[in-house]
Amino acid sequence: MRIKTSNQPQQPQRRKLMQGAAALGVASIGWPAISLAQNKPIRIGMPTILSGRVAMLGISSRNAAMIEVEKFNAAGGLNGRMIEMVVRDSKGAPQEAARVARELVTSEGCEIIFDGEASSGAFAVHEVARDLGVLCIHNDSETSSLTADPKLRIPNAFRCARQGIHDAIVGGAYAGQVAREKGLKTWMSISPDYAYGRDTTAEFFEYLKHFNKDVEVTNQVWPKLFQADYSEVITRLLQGKPQAIYSALWGGDLTSFIDQASIYALFKDKQFFGVNMADYAVLTAVKSVPAGLHSGNRYLKSFPKTPGNAAWCDAYFAKYKEMPLNWSWQNAASMQFLTQAMKKANSADGKKLADTLRGLTIDSPFGANGKLTMRAEDQTLVDYAIGWGALSSKEPFMPDPKAGNWVQITELEKEWKKSKGWA
Repeated sequence: MRIKTSNQPQQPQRRKLMQGAAALGVASIGWPAISLAQNKPIRIGMPTILSGRVAMLGISSRNAAMIEVEKFNAAGGLNGRMIEMVVRDSKGAPQEAARVARELVTSEGCEIIFDGEASSGAFAVHEVARDLGVLCIHNDSETSSLTADPKLRIPNAFRCARQGIHDAIVGGAYAGQVAREKGLKTWMSISPDYAYGRDTTAEFFEYLKHFNKDVEVTNQVWPKLFQADYSEVITRLLQGKPQAIYSALWGGDLTSFIDQASIYALFKDKQFFGVNMADYAVLTAVKSVPAGLHSGNRYLKSFPKTPGNAAWCDAYFAKYKEMPLNWSWQNAASMQFLTQAMKKANSADGKKLADTLRGLTIDSPFGANGKLTMRAEDQTLVDYAIGWGALSSKEPFMPDPKAGNWVQITELEKEWKKSKGWA
């Protein structure tokens, strides 16, 4: 197995030499015509973010995918064909993500796009998949419209990642109850100014009001993605004097905001609901986890609290000497789906894999009940473990998580799609 991480397209010279040698052998020596296609690597291209402020996204995504690739290859691959990952850095720029994805297919000979981009880049990769017709699995983007909007949907693109609408329903139910118990009526928000931030924030407040009609959103602030200084938006939050604040900030942006806001005592006498807080990268990076913080689960060893999840976390830590993140479990699950689809279809052909993935259910430590499903109707992940809870400053970080109910999630999601004209 080989992992290629590069910023420039490279011609696979080794493969050319093998093909040339085989052709010479058959013509001159009369060897049996054994198809080299049987041993040809299954090249999978992965555009992701490996540098800059959110490099943790790409690194944790790649690491988790490679654990599953190594298992697949060690078991003999697909009839002797091994997976070869070609990983490229997009630097978090949508235009670069599109260029890299296209070159992975047209120049690197990749048969599948394993998309490790944030939402800002995933939409660009999606259009490349539409244009080239190559199988694509989005593993990090959580913007609901990517798979929920039928105008965007294509038969060769799937999403193996949590969705904003799912978090919004579970988070709205949880926050609505907390708001009722604590009398939290006035709310503000701080979320990144791009599709994921705006869509997820709107969805959260929609369901907060669905479960608690007494709340009022008084103002919202929208810092730029990867913004360094939050003093201006923190001042606006302080001036607004909300009783509760919601945020869809994530990764390095969230840790920077928490540390800066703590200096200004923003969290004093306020409840903060950060959907992306319960992830090891955030919890271990912030200087101090203030009281009154609530979060949706991202990735925690203790949720779901099962031997399988704990064992997977321990194996990841043993290999990489750091804890897995939300992007880790999503990319691991995606590669589990992909390799099981290969075995079931007995093929690495994109169309056959798409037909097999559609509606596929697999055993997984990340499932709410030990299983994950790639829902056929919109080709997106469902039945994953999802919940919200109050945070503490040490393990297990979320001592009393409230698990979401997938019957309720599915029913409200259908109503939401109808309201959008998407169902």
